[in-house]
Amino acid sequence: MMTIVIYDISDDKVRMTVAAACLDYGLDRIQFSAFSGNLSRNHQEALMMKIRRRVGRKPASVQLFTICAEDWARRIEVLVAEKAGSGGPGKHGEHAEEADRDDEEI
Repeated sequence: MMTIVIYDISDDKVRMTVAAACLDYGLDRIQFSAFSGNLSRNHQEALMMKIRRRVGRKPASVQLFTICAEDWARRIEVLVAEKAGSGGPGKHGEHAEEADRDDEEI
């Protein structure tokens, strides 16, 4: 089942170990503190147990959501590739000028 894991963890070391656990389970990073991927219910529970151990007593909020295949297929994404060497997000590519015009119309 499609799974999304999101977290808010202030401790850098704990945050990195939680991210590593998500990657170990084959999830893809979709935001700095959000991962998605296909996990069975058993793997979801095992991942959350591993995260709970890694968090320990540090302040943290970690949430796991499951999404059915039909709803996942209907998701809407906006993805803008980063220009090589730009160092940050922005409007790039062949539709950048068009996107700028769209912004001006709003």
